[in-house]
Amino acid sequence: MSEAENFVDFKNVWLAYNEALLAQIQFAVEDINLLVKKGEFIAIVGPSGCGKSTFMKLTTGLKAPTRGTIHVDGQPVNGPLKISGMAFQAPSLLPWRTTLDNVLLPLEIVEPYRSNFKSKKAEYEARAVELLRSVGLAGYERKFPWQLSGGMQQRASICRALIHEPKMLLLDEPFGALDAFTREELWCALRDLWMEKRFNVILVTHDLRESVFLADTVYVMSKGPGRFVVQREIDLPRPRDLEITYTPAFTDIVHELRGHIGVMRRPDAPIAQ
Repeated sequence: MSEAENFVDFKNVWLAYNEALLAQIQFAVEDINLLVKKGEFIAIVGPSGCGKSTFMKLTTGLKAPTRGTIHVDGQPVNGPLKISGMAFQAPSLLPWRTTLDNVLLPLEIVEPYRSNFKSKKAEYEARAVELLRSVGLAGYERKFPWQLSGGMQQRASICRALIHEPKMLLLDEPFGALDAFTREELWCALRDLWMEKRFNVILVTHDLRESVFLADTVYVMSKGPGRFVVQREIDLPRPRDLEITYTPAFTDIVHELRGHIGVMRRPDAPIAQ
């Protein structure tokens, strides 16, 4: 892979959360090396406490590595990124704002959109309405969060993360609190958005089926301190429909990945591919 094709580049990244832990040689993640192509959809799976969320903080610049370097879109990560959007397990919509106004919130508070918000409000609203339509929320623009189901709230949360047209979307267990049917509906909504826009996606999830259905590549993290122990390219054809989740090829990959969950990696062990 050439440097021009790389979008995310971790080189020998280690993180200890404070000086006391560093003195005790206790790292949250260690020796992270990762190259992600432009437009690639990756998923990270692993046991609780393995460092998945820490990895997200490093990627977005919310945490600086103790050792190593991180580049995103060709630039060193030295602080919070403006080119990324994030969505979490809890939608965290403001209850006093309508669905449309919740989606527009980043444009009201983040430059350069904030300075132009009044003059371009109609344009921004049209963008938000189209995003909501694309995830099945047409007609719900003026509804408040308490009038929406959990799945609808999460759709709105993803739209809010995408309203400023980020180059990278980071998703931290975004569907974990939803029922199985709603979760699969949102898999398809996210699949369609990504197929249309081709922004980079980093998905952290405990759901192996979710990771295999959505991602180009799945990374398995070891128990803490977190390291990548497996890099598995998902060679299932796209576009993927839910029917593929019932095929032997799909279930074989899920079972293969499940066998790696909870593994402790030896410091000198290579990443399995």
